[in-house]
Amino acid sequence: MSYAEEFATVDAILGCDVETLGVDAFALSLIKAERQMRKLFTHLAFQSPEFDYGDILPLRSSLAKNRNVYFSGFIAGWDALYSRSVGDLVGAEYARLHNRIQEAIQHRNKIFHGQLTERFLFRSDLLAYVLDIRTWCSGLATNSLAEVGYDGFGRISFQKSTRLDVVGRLKVRMRSVAEYEAFIHDIMER
Repeated sequence: MSYAEEFATVDAILGCDVETLGVDAFALSLIKAERQMRKLFTHLAFQSPEFDYGDILPLRSSLAKNRNVYFSGFIAGWDALYSRSVGDLVGAEYARLHNRIQEAIQHRNKIFHGQLTERFLFRSDLLAYVLDIRTWCSGLATNSLAEVGYDGFGRISFQKSTRLDVVGRLKVRMRSVAEYEAFIHDIMER
């Protein structure tokens, strides 16, 4: 699956003439951005040569059991693991886009819990967030694909990269599932 395929559902929502299209496209776009970041992290962590396909279930289980890792934690995990930061991959607009996604997460959390946001968000505000989230995801997808051979949208993140030089650019090599769990706890949890 590619960035375009992943966001086809958002495009379908935007093409509808329904009252809730702003909040629906907003929420779905944010979910896709968070998922992309998680999948990029798990892909990168799996590049440690000590991990093989028999480790996938324990690695997945370790992350699934952890309830304290969110979007910023996955960014911190990538940045601690790899020689090029997420900021480098997103590009020149990283700071602005990161701030916008952090705002979007706060708004989404309120919306999902049936609470009012601090701002009265209009459809145009929500669609502006959608555009920024998509800009983030697109830049990150393009540059991570070139960098590590994976864009965060492919179905299987636990796969070895076709780019043989990725392992040499890892700043941390995890040698066991226990080290993976410790890394998540020490670097990524909030």
